[in-house]
Amino acid sequence: MVIYDVIVLGGGPAGTTAALRARELGASVLLLERGDMGGVCTNDGCIPTRVLAKTARLVRDAEQFDAYGLSGARPTVDIARIMERVQEMIGRIHDKKQIVAHLESAGVTVHDNAGEAKFMDSETVSLPSGVTFQGKAFILCVGGHARRLPVPGGEHALTHSDLWSLRALPKSMAIVGAAATGCQLASIFSTFGSKVTLLDFADRVVAGEDIHTSAAMTRAFTDRGIEIVTSAKVESLFKDETGLRLGYSVLNETRTLDVETVVVAAGWPGNIETLNLAAAGIKTDRGYIRVDESLRTTAPNIYAAGDITGRMMLVQSAGDEARAAAENAVLGRHQRPPHAVVPHGSFTDPEYASVGVTEARAREEYDCVVAIVPYAELDRAVVDSHTEGFFKLIVHRDTRHVLGAHVVGEQAVEIVQLVAAAMASETRVEQIAELELAYPTYTGIVGLAARQISRQLGIVALSDEWRAQQSPRSAEWEHGRE
Repeated sequence: MVIYDVIVLGGGPAGTTAALRARELGASVLLLERGDMGGVCTNDGCIPTRVLAKTARLVRDAEQFDAYGLSGARPTVDIARIMERVQEMIGRIHDKKQIVAHLESAGVTVHDNAGEAKFMDSETVSLPSGVTFQGKAFILCVGGHARRLPVPGGEHALTHSDLWSLRALPKSMAIVGAAATGCQLASIFSTFGSKVTLLDFADRVVAGEDIHTSAAMTRAFTDRGIEIVTSAKVESLFKDETGLRLGYSVLNETRTLDVETVVVAAGWPGNIETLNLAAAGIKTDRGYIRVDESLRTTAPNIYAAGDITGRMMLVQSAGDEARAAAENAVLGRHQRPPHAVVPHGSFTDPEYASVGVTEARAREEYDCVVAIVPYAELDRAVVDSHTEGFFKLIVHRDTRHVLGAHVVGEQAVEIVQLVAAAMASETRVEQIAELELAYPTYTGIVGLAARQISRQLGIVALSDEWRAQQSPRSAEWEHGRE
């Protein structure tokens, strides 16, 4: 029997990255994937949801036709055709990536659609076919799955994984969970024409984001007709011939909601049930594999990366963890992924995005300066009639390095990438202020905020008369050096 240097379980972003990095380091590598390569991201998450977001964007853009001298009716939403487009795009992404061919050309042995692998001991895994494989080291990148609604009647609720089988647009929809996935689905289906109610146990939507972001998204969603219910505890779901009745409470007040469809977008437990982890000596916590700072599990030769660790559940973070896990497994290192600069966001309407710390945390831990620039001050936003939103920049007063940024508005997810690059390179705020960013662009708002902070910090020479003015605004093309 061949004994591989590294066996990777999982063919998503983390698994493919781990396998390729281990091969780059000279290890013999086997990758086992239970289903289709690409993971949740390609087959069931980011890619198909982005197709829906693009479709919703086209619907929204049509609402501006008249203002820009165009004639045309509002598009009719055909969910069946949209879902066909979703599957078409998933196929095109697979054709583009050619994941198996790429891995095999690098020397990785791949078994996809292999079924659930399980440990026999810490050096051996078996497949449902009865085939076994031995490895000196393992990297577990098996991801997670959507949580079902844990209440009586919860089986009648859909998860995002079930949405792709829809063939008719629900007239009304309750979405349980107001984090990134729930908000994105709420935005999309509201634009399509469903009456959407968004519920969450937290006291605000996108509770992990900056409070300013949460408030702005609440206003935007409410303006678009989305009903938001916070501090809500879902207690039951009843189905009859007329539809679904969702039972929930808010601060001990019992309520009900009659809707056609309920979607659960709360929680993402790890895929640990079928791995037989106990046979390998691997312990778990709260539904995830326990790892130390170097991503080593409680079995010395086994590492884990990506969603299965329950840490940073983002594609970009999964890749970062996978590289670190591969290097630790092959080279015997003890490095840990820093996750220091991780831009993220959601393709809602409007978009929101962030990187670094929130303003509340920054004020607790640092002496900081904050600038908030409304989108209405951005020429591109005025031209495009997308003046809703803001950009917030948070800077350390002494080092003048960026601590965080938060955006709500058009192209927010793209804008935050520039700030992330500045943070990673430890660029000072006055250097950002002097970047000659193209005009007119949405990214120009970063320069506006940076110049505002440069003035607050006294970096830019100003007369006493000018300083006495209350927050004088800068033009987008205004630059001033000492």
